[in-house]
Amino acid sequence: MNSTLRPLPNKDKETPIYIKLASTLVALISTVYILYVLRETIIPLAFSILLAILLHPVCAWLERHRVPRIGSILLSILTLFIVIVVLVYVVSLQIGSFAEELPRITEKAETILDQTLTMGEKYLNVSRTRQVSEGKKYLINALSEGRAILLNTLVTTTGAISTFILIPLYIFFFLLYRDFFRRFVHKAVGSVPNEDLNLLLKKIYEVIRSYLSGLFLVILIVGVLNSIGLLILGVPHAIFFGFLAGFLILIPYIGILIGSILPALLSIVTMDSSWYAVGVIGIMSFVQFLEGNFITPNIVGSKVSVNPLAAIVALFLGGQLWGLSGLILALPVTAILKVILDTIPSLEPYGFLLGEPVHEVAEENAEIFRERVVEKEFKKKPYRRYRNKPRKKPDGSTPGPAAEA
Repeated sequence: MNSTLRPLPNKDKETPIYIKLASTLVALISTVYILYVLRETIIPLAFSILLAILLHPVCAWLERHRVPRIGSILLSILTLFIVIVVLVYVVSLQIGSFAEELPRITEKAETILDQTLTMGEKYLNVSRTRQVSEGKKYLINALSEGRAILLNTLVTTTGAISTFILIPLYIFFFLLYRDFFRRFVHKAVGSVPNEDLNLLLKKIYEVIRSYLSGLFLVILIVGVLNSIGLLILGVPHAIFFGFLAGFLILIPYIGILIGSILPALLSIVTMDSSWYAVGVIGIMSFVQFLEGNFITPNIVGSKVSVNPLAAIVALFLGGQLWGLSGLILALPVTAILKVILDTIPSLEPYGFLLGEPVHEVAEENAEIFRERVVEKEFKKKPYRRYRNKPRKKPDGSTPGPAAEA
């Protein structure tokens, strides 16, 4: 009996699984450590990449209209700078209007404090002196603890601002050398065909562009809805607080809740009833429900299909690693990671784990359906060839067109 002997695998050359796991764990820990230590350099670079992708359509449009690349890049950055200056100016006007209302707010806060002390003395049998002393003690402890946090925040913010000044320079070079960086990726990953790498880069570009453009549109819609609700309640500075909560969507899931605290506190101080604060929280919670279930899914779409559990874990990890910047960058970085994992066959299950279950199952069902259609068409082809083949007569000759007619 003829049989082909296959060579046995050389076990000496195989790497044990525990060594693979250990090397993977060491690489992961090293990556996280490097990201934390070099955060002051990496965070501005990450924001620069996102903003460069956002400005790329404007730059490309100007280049198509025969504007030199350097000129189109400078005009794009100037447009972004003008938008930021206008936003800062509007915020400064609102802060100035707050300063005019400080005496009225202080008077109402003293009235509320006096009512609170009276209720504590009446229902809890606690004297005003004891309430004031306990309140001072807790206030002093909170201030002592918050002072260290404030100093740390100021130092970090000052360093971040000085580093963020480099962002326009980074954006300029990212847009100027975008073809150069693409060729670098082709040379760095030489084992993968250039067509596959271009497809991967295109997917990453589409994910980030759809996320950023959709995010700004969502901020606009949510800001308008919040402002309408606060105007109906009669809350002072409704438009400012509405759009402030809209901008806080940059911190997913919890940003709009943080934005509802300020107008709720202001309504307690300035309005006649505390029910206005309940109404503020209720309106903004309803807007957040609309944003999470209808607005964002329909505008941003399934291109950034990260499931809520993965998003929440990414937010906590990003916050612990990079603070507020990590909260803002968590979702786009996770979306990019998912695109890369989906492209690598050995890591595709992890990309599936990060994805939205509905979209992932729908994509799998669509892929299975396409495979079945192709298989069915392949099975039909021999039958079609046989059906279209002219049949032979008993004498062995084939009928001509006239005979068939």
